[in-house]
Amino acid sequence: MKDLMGISQIPRSKIGDIGRIAFGDPSVVNLAFGESDFAPPEAATAALMRAVAAGDTHYVDSRGKPALRAALADYLTGLHRLPVEEGRILVTASGMAAIAVAFAAIVRAGDRVVIHEPEWPNLAGAALARGAEVTRFGLDEDGAGGFRLDLTRLDTVLAGARVFCLNSPNNPTGWMASDAEVAGVLALCRRHGVWLLSDEVYSRLTFDGAVAAPSVLDHARADDRVMVANSVSKTWAMTGFRVGWLVVPAGLRDAMGELTEATHSTVAPYSQEAALAALECEDFVADFRDFCARGRAIVLEGLAGLNRVQLQAPAASFYAFARIDGVDDSLALARRLVLDHKVAIAPGIAFGAAGEGHLRVCFAQSPEKLACAMDRLRTGLAALT
Repeated sequence: MKDLMGISQIPRSKIGDIGRIAFGDPSVVNLAFGESDFAPPEAATAALMRAVAAGDTHYVDSRGKPALRAALADYLTGLHRLPVEEGRILVTASGMAAIAVAFAAIVRAGDRVVIHEPEWPNLAGAALARGAEVTRFGLDEDGAGGFRLDLTRLDTVLAGARVFCLNSPNNPTGWMASDAEVAGVLALCRRHGVWLLSDEVYSRLTFDGAVAAPSVLDHARADDRVMVANSVSKTWAMTGFRVGWLVVPAGLRDAMGELTEATHSTVAPYSQEAALAALECEDFVADFRDFCARGRAIVLEGLAGLNRVQLQAPAASFYAFARIDGVDDSLALARRLVLDHKVAIAPGIAFGAAGEGHLRVCFAQSPEKLACAMDRLRTGLAALT
């Protein structure tokens, strides 16, 4: 990478490479980014507007508004097997900010951070920005478009590591760890003395009838070296509201509140009011999950019957991660699709070397948009030689 006046640098996003082309052409149907065109809860939007009108626009507690912290503790306690106390909740300015604060707390230059891939690239980027050494641990492919986590191999890789990052449900693959796998990961981290940072932003977007995906919060004690990041962005389609949270070990929340102070000072108070309202919108969560399930069906049908495409129905999240046989430059393919066929898809290489040869399709979109995108994508993939 270029030496730009000596600043710290991380690898450039290859999703952004496709996005820049798509943003410059209004005729492109864009499925490259991880957000939906589904409107956020009306109650959340109304709460934000009321807060602004009432002048709730000033600094608040850097740990998050007390009412929101309490509501998040109740929400998580109701969702998972073990109670989560309010004193373990830290409100952050997005899920990504939660991860950045977690790394600021536990990672020092030279520490080794293990991340399973295909990976959401921001995780590695945040670790690299702290001067960490990133070890990538590949999920196993089953030969039919699915993935699994090999706990025996992970046991070997964790020796000497500082942090293991678990992202389940997973971006980009749609893989979801089973309850036994989550418990197994936690047991390995305990044995090796490794911090477990669990990114669970897609935890409510499952397609197996469960109210939520298996979570580290179903198993972790309050004194475990565990932090769990989440946000309102995916479950409630509120990407622009920028509210996340971090569940931390008992006794660490207030000290970590000083890190949020140094990172982003506080979280917009009116956005926190919107998040508080969203937590009451369980009907919205069910409706949005159904919306994503319809999108999943459209994408699976749209890619069915193409000889070079291997794809299993994703268990969770709102992504389909399709292997395209014979493709060894997914970025070039994605560029061809956006330039020649006017459909923007994220290239698999954007998610690490293990993602090469794949395309990630975001199906949290309206049926009309997806139908148009699938027509263009089928045409583009059928044209491959």
